[in-house]
Amino acid sequence: MSYNNLKKIYEKLFEHFGPQHWWPAESAFEVMVGAILTQNTSWNNVERAIKNLKKEKLLSPQKLYSLSVAKLGLHIRSCGYYNIKAERLRNFLSFFLKKYKGSIKRMAKQKLAILRKELLSIKGIGKETADSILLYALNKPIFVVDAYTKRIFSRHNLISEDATYDEVQKLCMDWLPTDTSLFNEFHALLVKLAKEYCLKSKPRCQRCPLKK
Repeated sequence: MSYNNLKKIYEKLFEHFGPQHWWPAESAFEVMVGAILTQNTSWNNVERAIKNLKKEKLLSPQKLYSLSVAKLGLHIRSCGYYNIKAERLRNFLSFFLKKYKGSIKRMAKQKLAILRKELLSIKGIGKETADSILLYALNKPIFVVDAYTKRIFSRHNLISEDATYDEVQKLCMDWLPTDTSLFNEFHALLVKLAKEYCLKSKPRCQRCPLKK
């Protein structure tokens, strides 16, 4: 891995796809909810769940936390594993309301390292979810790694297939400028590439923009 490798990948993807405007949400809190609901499901299913929460006028920390796990689960059925995700969401909301009084501004003032440790201490919040909240909702400069990132980088011999989340993240953050906008756009572009070209099975390598 090197800065030139990553820079070339980013430039080619940006030239091909253009800006991705990710994360698609109307508020930072909506991003947080989406980051938790999107675990093990497609974004279309998450959008349906969030649309339903908005329709029922429930998309606020206090209103969601006032619901039981069972009732919250009914409102997010479309995102799959809804009772598990309802419990995880309530765990996060409990932390958010008690620690930061439900205030995005108050939470965003906290240092990145402390915030990340706090988020990872919440039952059901893993590294990818925590980092998505930090980057996309709180504008903290941290590189989000997912299965798509690993697939693309390993196929281009930048990492080994068994590289860990922490190893891939460290490589990216060591070689890229510490820039929230760059981390945001790069991750979104990698997701786009994986969904359209670098498929898990039957990848469209000959048409891949990285081959140009």
